[in-house]
Order: sequence, then structure tokens, then C-alpha cells
Amino acid sequence: MEKPLVNRVASSGIITLNLEDYFPVGELKVFDIKAYLFHGLILKEKDFRTALKEHDWEQYSGKNLAIHCSADAIIPIWAYMLVANYAQPYANMIVEGDENTFYATAYHKALAAIVPSDFDDKRIVIKGCSNKPVPVSAYVELTRLLRPFAKSIMYGEPCSTVPIYKKPRPKRN
Repeated sequence: MEKPLVNRVASSGIITLNLEDYFPVGELKVFDIKAYLFHGLILKEKDFRTALKEHDWEQYSGKNLAIHCSADAIIPIWAYMLVANYAQPYANMIVEGDENTFYATAYHKALAAIVPSDFDDKRIVIKGCSNKPVPVSAYVELTRLLRPFAKSIMYGEPCSTVPIYKKPRPKRN
């Protein structure tokens, strides 16, 4: 008689966390201040204000916005504030920085909603491969949050993991 196949991973009590589940909702658009620089170097306040008033802000409805300047120019802080001011009624989330900065900020915000004590004495695998741009900082932040509570933290897939942390066993007297 053949033994039935047993899925040892499923019966192990391991919790798999997929960071893709925390991926921000909404398309990401980038607002590059470089397009508004005079000769690619100088931001003229009057011209910039006029351009922002004429800009189609509705294109950011329901989307996320990263505000940055890809030119090597000194941009005053108020310029970023003006863009945020105009975009705020339309965009979901507004971040100063490039796409990488946006994703790092969005993940940090999403992971802040995790209740780490829910993972008290649990074995956790943080899923490795992803089809979405999950920043390294999200893996670092999740590890930081869960380490004080988890029994163990591993990286990868439940069938093939890299150990990251294992809670020490209490010393016997």
C-alpha cells in the first residue's frame, strides 16, 4: 500500500509573507521639475507658477505621484511644495523623490500597519522573488519589525529558504 503524499510545508506552521501584497494601489506618475527649468539650470518663480497653473492636474486622479528633478540643479524647497499643493486634490499619494523613493516610502507606510505581535513565536518566510518593484528597504523594514517577536525569519520560498534569524532557546539550568 502506498503512503499518501503529505505536504510538509503546509503542515509546518510556517507563515509566508509576500511583500507584493503590500504593493501600493494606483499607477505611479513622475513629475520632473527639469522640464520647467530655464536653460536646464534655473527655476524662475513667475514662469514656474504660471506653468503649474496651466498644467493638467486631473491626469493624476487616482494615481500616485513622485516629484523630483532629474537635472543637476538647485531646486528651492518651495517648488516641491507648490507641485504637491496643486497635485494634492487629485493624487493618492505624493512623495518627493524618484520611483525608488516612492516605492520605499509607500512600503514603509504599508508595513507600519502590521501588528508585529501577531507573529509572536511564529516561523516566517519572507517571499523572495517578486514580479513588482519591491525595494530592498521593504525587506529590511519587515525584518526589523518582526525580529523581536518571530521564532524564526527566513527568506525565499517555504521549500527553499535562507535563514535570517532564529530566536535563541531559553537556557536550561
